[in-house]
Amino acid sequence: MEYVSTRGGKEAVDFEGALFSGYAPDGGLFMPQRIPSLDGETLQRWSRLSYRELVKELCSLFITAELVPRSTLDDLIDRAFSRFRHKDVVHLSRLKDGLNVLELWHGVTYAFKDLSLSCTGQFLQYFLEKKQKHVTILVGTSGDTGSSAIESVRGQKNMDIFVLLPKGFCTQIQELQMTTVIEDNVHVFSAHGNSDEIDEPIKELFADVDFARKHNLMSLNSVNWSRIMVQIAHHFYAYFQCAPSLDTTPLPVVEIVVPTGGGGNITAGCIAQKMGLPIRLVAAVNSNDIIHRTVQHGDFSLSESVKATLASAMDIQEPYNVERILWLLSGSDSRLTKTLMERFSVMKSLQLPEDLHRMLSETLRSCSASDKDIVRAMQRCWEENQYLLCPHSAVAAHYHYSQPDGARIRQKFSCFSLLFSMPRCCLAPASAAKFQDALLQAGLVPQLPPEITALTAMETRSTALERGQDWAQALRERIEAAAQGW
Repeated sequence: MEYVSTRGGKEAVDFEGALFSGYAPDGGLFMPQRIPSLDGETLQRWSRLSYRELVKELCSLFITAELVPRSTLDDLIDRAFSRFRHKDVVHLSRLKDGLNVLELWHGVTYAFKDLSLSCTGQFLQYFLEKKQKHVTILVGTSGDTGSSAIESVRGQKNMDIFVLLPKGFCTQIQELQMTTVIEDNVHVFSAHGNSDEIDEPIKELFADVDFARKHNLMSLNSVNWSRIMVQIAHHFYAYFQCAPSLDTTPLPVVEIVVPTGGGGNITAGCIAQKMGLPIRLVAAVNSNDIIHRTVQHGDFSLSESVKATLASAMDIQEPYNVERILWLLSGSDSRLTKTLMERFSVMKSLQLPEDLHRMLSETLRSCSASDKDIVRAMQRCWEENQYLLCPHSAVAAHYHYSQPDGARIRQKFSCFSLLFSMPRCCLAPASAAKFQDALLQAGLVPQLPPEITALTAMETRSTALERGQDWAQALRERIEAAAQGW
């Protein structure tokens, strides 16, 4: 299994190369040269697996045994999930009116990113110990990525992590989960800018080839293929939990609703589809609706500004994983992908070619939820189920609640059951406990676990990055200083 750049760079790399690179040298993103195709027999067998075992099977398709022996791979994944609070790692809550919520947030930081980053941290440690190497990890976060990335590598001697968070755009809990980690290898920066602005200095440092090579720079944002790979398992597990039966031909379709910001999870879903999983995908976004406009109208263009919403981790205008989706749907056309993404980089506005837009709209559905929609979905879910949704999960629930009542229509028009009774699963990326302000706005009472309550009394440490300051230079200086201690 080799990985190639979405923009057609000449050199293919193995999993280790993709893991440590983040962005490809030509600015593209790494994707498998070949997407494995699964037959019905394999799907039948996998349907009986736990989430943990599904991750192992999927990763073994994308990481060769020559690179990581299967027994070692299994051990790394077991170690990655050892700190999760739920015995099944993830959990499906079946609620009223056909609302199925797949809880992906039972890790250390109460966010779905713990799933992929805990595995990625183990993969990194395996290769670094083997080669006695040190890396510098750069992460820009819109909320949850930073804390999950920090937890995956904290205290490790062969990794330093530099995290940029957008001051005022994260919740207090999200910020404290980063700034209260006092470790020699953890460096947190509070930048006075939005999520898209903090990505700029990171891109600048990666573009400086000599500096990037000297300090072994890498990213743990969802530009990193390893994260996408692990997230494919969410879709397989959701399907197997919600499909009524796998004894029919063709296999039943399950609709999976994905709260979408940077686009990593929806990309993983597109790959799962390509592998043969019969799912229908819905990209659910907040008022920062670039992906919704792209799906509906082929309009991949920035709005005037990023809107601050209750679903703050999705307050993103430049969802970089769209590049992977366009490459996948164009038949791996790297020349077209390169042309489109370079045009977008310069103009910040792009109209997709008609054929590509048609393929995208056939692959994905989409919806956009306002803050009012989010609040209403949170309130309804509580009233009907006494179940608290985080605002990001509520974006997906809003889509569910806006659809016709499938059960009622099925009873009345049984001959149209295939049209109206498709099972649906909403992915829940974070615990409601991390979003007290949103809960209070919805008139709901936060339920805080002791680990989160304790954060407010802990020591914090971060470096401020002010507007007008050269953020890239500030990062360079701190990275150089940290390197003196390696």
